[in-house]
Amino acid sequence: MKELFIKQITPGKPVKLKEAAHLLETQTVTNQIDTINWPAYSYKPKLSFRIGHTGNEIWLKYYVTEKNILARETRINGEVYKDSTVEFFISVDAKNYYNFEFSCIGITHLAHGPGRGNRNFVDPEIVKKIEIESSLGNKPFEEKSGNFEWEMMIRIPLACFAFDKIKTLNGLKATANFYKCGDETSEPHFVTWNPIGTENPDYHCPQYFGKVQFE
Repeated sequence: MKELFIKQITPGKPVKLKEAAHLLETQTVTNQIDTINWPAYSYKPKLSFRIGHTGNEIWLKYYVTEKNILARETRINGEVYKDSTVEFFISVDAKNYYNFEFSCIGITHLAHGPGRGNRNFVDPEIVKKIEIESSLGNKPFEEKSGNFEWEMMIRIPLACFAFDKIKTLNGLKATANFYKCGDETSEPHFVTWNPIGTENPDYHCPQYFGKVQFE
């Protein structure tokens, strides 16, 4: 099981998303998402992320290089996993977990529960509080093939943990996993940070989350 230390960043004043991205890049390390768990899906985009926190926000940035990009979904809590998508699943109570899913244009799916079949959506008005900037913009498009490099900066406020009473991220111990998928791209792929031991692709497996420790 992998372990991840999430550094605290103290900006000292309110900062815009671009400044947050700069602070994240100067104060945190890069982590690779490079595990192929299912040989039938062997395509592996190049993928890494940085993560930090401010006590009341999680700052997360993904870096992706892939052959095909797709962004059809436009609905909050829609089927973003079919598009070119990066994901962050986290459990703060060892019972339930949040699945943060972000398409390459920043459309977000966010729900909570103990497993795949028992999810409660986080209110879209709360989801809208997540700040996202993608280098691919925010307009939907059909699949494009070639060699694409894109980045996404994400700022997640504590309010998104709507089913838990978390007052601060400081010192929080949790479990999590980080993913990339694209179910309806020309080369469907399922790449993970921490390995998953299921027979078929399945990200809703909290038993395979890695350990995370917030500073």
